[in-house]
Amino acid sequence: MAFFCQFAVFVAFGTLVSVKADMKLDCQPDSVSLVWTETRPQVDTSLYRLGNCLPTSVTATQAVFRVALDECKFRRMVTGDSMLYSNNLTYVPSPESQFVPFDQSVTCVYERPKNWYPMIYNPVFSTYGEGELVFHFEVMNSDFTGPAESATFPLGALIPFRASVQQASHQPLQLFVEECVASTSPQLLPNHEKYTIITNKGCLVDSKVSRSRFLPRQKSSEINGLLQAFKFSTGEQVYLHCTLVAWDPTVLGTTKKACNYVQGHGWELADNPSYSNLCDCCESSCNARRTRSTRLGDREMVHEALLGPITITDRV
Repeated sequence: MAFFCQFAVFVAFGTLVSVKADMKLDCQPDSVSLVWTETRPQVDTSLYRLGNCLPTSVTATQAVFRVALDECKFRRMVTGDSMLYSNNLTYVPSPESQFVPFDQSVTCVYERPKNWYPMIYNPVFSTYGEGELVFHFEVMNSDFTGPAESATFPLGALIPFRASVQQASHQPLQLFVEECVASTSPQLLPNHEKYTIITNKGCLVDSKVSRSRFLPRQKSSEINGLLQAFKFSTGEQVYLHCTLVAWDPTVLGTTKKACNYVQGHGWELADNPSYSNLCDCCESSCNARRTRSTRLGDREMVHEALLGPITITDRV
């Protein structure tokens, strides 16, 4: 299956940008071939990205991607008799460049296979690698010895979760969950109802009204927690959209922390209560400040994770 398109207008941070270019998209059964031909002089074609993938090859005027559908963070959606795989082609120029960033959607549409049925539960919904790093986000069994066998929980039950990063020969890293919201959709859209669980760079705000909490850390590269099943779209499938950050374990701060709210006591740092003053900003704004960080190239190691579907029933 293949289709080709030409276009000249893109959305770039809320403004319309005129771009004379050509995109050829070839959708194969298990892969995608995309060729972007750039007509603007001095554009660095190596700065194009398809999802989180670098170009397979580049020339002075072209960025070429030949990737599998299970790579580059393609999103799959099944509707009726169609199966859609969507992604975004982005261009982020260097700070000194005269060109502005833009974002173009890329979609392949297939006929839904007759023998395809949705997976009831995949406990490791989000697994992602970058260089030597592989991120995991999963629902665990009650003693954290393995993945949960079911993703259905009664209202009020504690849902064990684990976020981790496998680092191979990389220098030691510490993992944090800095933001997390619940939604009834695997795509986080503006018009969808959301429930905030973690915000403000690691403040577990749900712990103010529930028994949810981060647990003491066993390894710097993973963090465990308990999420109390909440009354949010009871009976529907719920997805957790979370931001994971891998960081230098020797550097803590107001933007790299894991904070619980303890009733009658206030905010407490899960990793070391002696430094709970790092959580004081949870009631206001935990602003970033310059500090030494672990980086891969010139980028902080951040992963947008998706966990689900989880079903919360009204059975106590």
